[in-house]
Amino acid sequence: MKKIEAVIRPERLEAVREALDAQGFHGMTVTRVEGRGRQKGITLQWRAGEYRVEFLPKVKIEMVVAEQDVEKVVDIICSTAATGKIGDGKIFILPVEDVVRVRTKERGKDAI
Repeated sequence: MKKIEAVIRPERLEAVREALDAQGFHGMTVTRVEGRGRQKGITLQWRAGEYRVEFLPKVKIEMVVAEQDVEKVVDIICSTAATGKIGDGKIFILPVEDVVRVRTKERGKDAI
Protein backbone atom coordinates (compact mmCIF):
# COMPACT_ATOMS: atom_id res chain seq x y z
CA MET A 1 0.00 0.00 0.00
CA LYS A 2 1.04 3.58 -0.63
CA LYS A 3 -0.02 6.93 0.79
CA ILE A 4 -0.49 9.67 -1.77
CA GLU A 5 -0.28 13.26 -0.55
CA ALA A 6 -1.23 15.76 -3.25
CA VAL A 7 -0.96 19.50 -2.62
CA ILE A 8 -3.02 21.32 -5.23
CA ARG A 9 -4.81 24.59 -5.96
CA PRO A 10 -8.05 24.88 -3.93
CA GLU A 11 -10.12 25.71 -7.01
CA ARG A 12 -9.17 22.34 -8.58
CA LEU A 13 -10.32 20.23 -5.61
CA GLU A 14 -13.87 19.52 -6.79
CA ALA A 15 -12.73 18.49 -10.28
CA VAL A 16 -10.07 16.18 -8.80
CA ARG A 17 -12.58 14.66 -6.35
CA GLU A 18 -15.07 14.02 -9.16
CA ALA A 19 -12.43 12.45 -11.41
CA LEU A 20 -11.17 10.16 -8.63
CA ASP A 21 -14.74 9.25 -7.67
CA ALA A 22 -15.56 8.35 -11.28
CA GLN A 23 -12.67 5.86 -11.28
CA GLY A 24 -13.68 4.25 -7.97
CA PHE A 25 -11.28 6.07 -5.64
CA HIS A 26 -13.63 7.42 -2.98
CA GLY A 27 -11.65 7.57 0.27
CA MET A 28 -9.61 10.67 0.93
CA THR A 29 -8.82 13.22 3.59
CA VAL A 30 -8.73 16.89 2.58
CA THR A 31 -6.97 19.60 4.58
CA ARG A 32 -6.73 23.31 3.85
CA VAL A 33 -3.05 24.26 4.02
CA GLU A 34 -0.74 27.13 3.10
CA GLY A 35 2.60 26.77 1.40
CA ARG A 36 5.17 27.99 -1.03
CA GLY A 37 7.50 26.46 -3.55
CA ARG A 38 9.77 27.86 -6.23
CA GLN A 39 7.43 30.79 -6.76
CA LYS A 40 8.22 31.96 -3.19
CA GLY A 41 4.82 33.58 -2.72
CA ILE A 42 3.38 36.39 -4.82
CA THR A 43 3.33 40.17 -4.85
CA LEU A 44 -0.10 41.77 -5.07
CA GLN A 45 -1.28 45.31 -5.72
CA TRP A 46 -3.72 47.03 -3.41
CA ARG A 47 -4.87 50.62 -2.95
CA ALA A 48 -2.14 51.29 -0.42
CA GLY A 49 0.54 49.79 -2.69
CA GLU A 50 2.23 46.44 -3.09
CA TYR A 51 2.28 43.72 -0.50
CA ARG A 52 3.78 40.25 -0.45
CA VAL A 53 1.90 37.03 0.28
CA GLU A 54 4.54 34.50 1.34
CA PHE A 55 2.30 31.46 1.80
CA LEU A 56 -0.45 30.69 -0.69
CA PRO A 57 -3.64 28.77 0.10
CA LYS A 58 -3.54 25.15 -1.09
CA VAL A 59 -5.44 21.94 -0.44
CA LYS A 60 -3.77 18.69 0.62
CA ILE A 61 -5.47 15.45 -0.44
CA GLU A 62 -4.34 12.33 1.39
CA MET A 63 -5.22 8.84 0.15
CA VAL A 64 -4.03 5.31 0.83
CA VAL A 65 -4.26 3.06 -2.22
CA ALA A 66 -3.08 -0.36 -3.31
CA GLU A 67 0.37 -0.28 -4.89
CA GLN A 68 -0.99 -1.21 -8.34
CA ASP A 69 -3.32 1.84 -8.27
CA VAL A 70 -0.67 4.46 -7.53
CA GLU A 71 0.12 5.46 -11.12
CA LYS A 72 -3.56 5.60 -12.06
CA VAL A 73 -4.35 7.91 -9.12
CA VAL A 74 -1.30 10.09 -9.84
CA ASP A 75 -2.32 10.39 -13.50
CA ILE A 76 -5.88 11.37 -12.54
CA ILE A 77 -4.66 14.04 -10.12
CA CYS A 78 -2.06 15.44 -12.54
CA SER A 79 -4.41 15.61 -15.51
CA THR A 80 -7.25 17.14 -13.48
CA ALA A 81 -5.33 19.53 -11.20
CA ALA A 82 -2.92 20.95 -13.78
CA THR A 83 -3.44 24.48 -15.08
CA GLY A 84 -0.03 24.71 -16.74
CA LYS A 85 1.00 27.58 -14.47
CA ILE A 86 3.52 27.70 -11.66
CA GLY A 87 1.94 26.71 -8.35
CA ASP A 88 -0.10 23.72 -9.60
CA GLY A 89 1.26 21.64 -6.72
CA LYS A 90 3.16 18.48 -5.86
CA ILE A 91 2.40 14.82 -5.22
CA PHE A 92 4.27 12.81 -2.60
CA ILE A 93 4.15 9.00 -2.51
CA LEU A 94 5.03 7.20 0.72
CA PRO A 95 5.02 3.55 1.81
CA VAL A 96 2.29 2.43 4.23
CA GLU A 97 3.08 -0.44 6.55
CA ASP A 98 -0.48 -1.23 7.59
CA VAL A 99 -4.03 0.12 7.82
CA VAL A 100 -6.64 -0.72 10.44
CA ARG A 101 -10.36 0.05 10.07
CA VAL A 102 -11.44 1.25 13.53
CA ARG A 103 -15.00 -0.09 13.37
CA THR A 104 -14.22 -3.67 12.31
CA LYS A 105 -10.48 -3.99 12.99
CA GLU A 106 -9.96 -5.16 9.39
CA ARG A 107 -6.35 -4.75 8.37
CA GLY A 108 -4.37 -4.13 5.23
CA LYS A 109 -5.97 -3.84 1.80
CA ASP A 110 -9.42 -4.74 3.19
CA ALA A 111 -9.31 -1.67 5.44
CA ILE A 112 -8.71 0.85 2.66
